[in-house]
Amino acid sequence: MPLKKNDPLKYDASSIEILEGLDPVRKRPGMYIGGTDNNSLHHLVSEVLDNAMDEAVAGYASNIKIKIISETKISIFDNGRGIPIDFHPKFPEKTALEIILCTLHAGGKFSNKSYSTSGGLHGVGISVVNALSSALKVEIYKNKNIYSQDFSEGHAVNKLKKIDNGSIKSGTKITFSPDKKIFSENCYFNPKKIYELAKSKAFLQAGVTINWELEHGLAEKYPTVPPSEKLQFKDGLKDLIETNLNAKYNITDDFFTGKVEFHEKFGEGSIGSVEWCATFNSFNPFIKSFCNTIPTYDGGTHQLGFINALLKGIRAYMEILGEKRVSILNKEDLQDILCSSISIFIEEPQFVGQTKDKLSNPDIQRKVEISLKDHFENWLAQDKQRAILIIENLLVRAENRLKNRQKKETLRKTPLKKLMLPGKLADCSQSDKKGTELFLVEGDSAGGSAKQARDRKTQAILPLKGKILNVLGSSAKKLHENQEIDDLCKALGIKLGNNLDLDDIRYEKIIIMTDADVDGAHIASLLITFFYTHLIKIIDSGYLYLAVPPLYKIAYNNETIYANTEFEKDKYLKTLNNNNSKAQISRFKGLGEMNPSQLKETTMSKKNRRLVRIETSVEKKYETDELVKNLMGKNPEYRFNFISKNASSIDKNIIF
Repeated sequence: MPLKKNDPLKYDASSIEILEGLDPVRKRPGMYIGGTDNNSLHHLVSEVLDNAMDEAVAGYASNIKIKIISETKISIFDNGRGIPIDFHPKFPEKTALEIILCTLHAGGKFSNKSYSTSGGLHGVGISVVNALSSALKVEIYKNKNIYSQDFSEGHAVNKLKKIDNGSIKSGTKITFSPDKKIFSENCYFNPKKIYELAKSKAFLQAGVTINWELEHGLAEKYPTVPPSEKLQFKDGLKDLIETNLNAKYNITDDFFTGKVEFHEKFGEGSIGSVEWCATFNSFNPFIKSFCNTIPTYDGGTHQLGFINALLKGIRAYMEILGEKRVSILNKEDLQDILCSSISIFIEEPQFVGQTKDKLSNPDIQRKVEISLKDHFENWLAQDKQRAILIIENLLVRAENRLKNRQKKETLRKTPLKKLMLPGKLADCSQSDKKGTELFLVEGDSAGGSAKQARDRKTQAILPLKGKILNVLGSSAKKLHENQEIDDLCKALGIKLGNNLDLDDIRYEKIIIMTDADVDGAHIASLLITFFYTHLIKIIDSGYLYLAVPPLYKIAYNNETIYANTEFEKDKYLKTLNNNNSKAQISRFKGLGEMNPSQLKETTMSKKNRRLVRIETSVEKKYETDELVKNLMGKNPEYRFNFISKNASSIDKNIIF
């Protein structure tokens, strides 16, 4: 039977869609700015402001101006060199400005010729802003002449033209309005959020002035935000900490500050620097970290190196004092009293994702740690009384932490507790909570294999019968009457409805282990929904994980390989030099099909397994709530719309 012209089964060359220019950005904005929500909208502001700050860090700009014209329009100016407006050697019919604005991966930050350190190393910043704006106007200042060009939805509306003479020698001004066809209707610029971002940038570059301005109408609507302000902080990071500090709770009034160029420690070939400021305070501790002026809200390798340096410095000084309780201190105790900020500048930063919330350069942790450790030890040695005061505070916290943990763990294996546990739970034998794991397994068949495959000392197995109750929209009565949820709560050592104390939980990890099929994914979704809606603290504290069982077993020449995706399987088969026919390939239909040794080797052994941690974001709490409600709620229309909109964007080679 011949296919109709628009038949969905037809798949040939005409089915292949080619996205040109900035069309990929408009088609998949989430790949570039993380989504189309309010946070993503503000990421556009960050991209433009980062470019202005790069000029300041490079020493070419001293003045930045941010003006919020309306809730949907903003302008950002810097008196740097100005985006080049001459014609590009490779594309003589276009100016460098038009290429930068309309082409992904075009800019001056891919080598260190124009910038030795910068925040916008992906080369997608301003072009992405252009692609996702209904209107964007660029004004370039060169030799006191003003040039202008307009853009819309990633395309140039007109040619670059000289519009006036002025008094400004050089600079760039970007004015843009995000496209309402891309972003949700309720997405608007939040002046308070942008003001705080501007303020944090000013703290990081003492020689830069950021002039803040709010249109009169907005000033009335946002009374807590200054209508205008000159943001300049001579003491940089120290000013940042003092602004966020409640001095009433200071353990010491002194600040540990400094700056180190990396080449001082690692030779002339090492480009970059680290600057820091820290003090110790018993109220509302915080760490604010930055890379190339970009706030790294989720920390990263530079923050880990900073904490390690302080902890090792404190331990080294305790050993000098002859203090024998060195080993009980950990990072948690230190972060309980640490109010600090760290700012690094490096040549090629690597971030987790385009939104740049977490730094991932593996060498930076070591560089920061080595750069700071000696300085901190010297700072401690300068004032013995100050050092002892800090150490005493840390030891009090460490001892209280250990006492509280021990108090909870003594109840873990009492006869009374054992009687309260569900009968089908195969509990671990270890009485100490440290290192223990609870596997939530789909069905008795998989449960039987898991019980034989587990490490009996630290791993417990709870088989769940079928699909648990979808708790979203279910009544409290129905929830409490559900046997599977009741068994799960008993195994965890908690009761629903009470304020959850994480110390009551009997395991350090809770691992959902279901079949790698549609039913398994549904069961995992139902369990995650239960934890998200009723036990969110467990997710926020990093207790909840998904196990990743393999899909394929490949046997070849007495060697066995397990693959988690089609991509992994095909990649391995290509290495067999056309001997694929000799390879024996088995697809696992479920965990129950694996023998215990296979299940242990691939999915449960701590040496070989893969785990996916379930995480939430405070910044995206509203969006997550809406997503869970729409996907797991009673209205099927929301699910249908979501699937229709997102099905084509799913990469089948991604695990979960």
